[in-house]
Amino acid sequence: MYGTVARLQLKPGVEGEMFKLSREFEAADVPGYIGEYVYRMDADLSVYYLAVLFESKEAYFANANSPEQHARYVQLRELMAADPEWHDGEVVYTYPH
Repeated sequence: MYGTVARLQLKPGVEGEMFKLSREFEAADVPGYIGEYVYRMDADLSVYYLAVLFESKEAYFANANSPEQHARYVQLRELMAADPEWHDGEVVYTYPH
């Protein structure tokens, strides 16, 4: 598996719109997409961490480099107060299996 962990800082009042975009992404049936987790930080309710999983590095980058994903990113970026921080990598351990 492969994916990214991203730190996002949202503008006030746009959380619902972020979740709407997430549901649209899920409905797009992107090849290799497994799922995602979204965390809201206790220390700052405008900060979120997003963990996204794909079946492979190839599937991840095929999506990341697609025009469709770029369009989704542009919509998501409009909700953010700053550029996101991306941390891509291979998933080397999961539990439960």
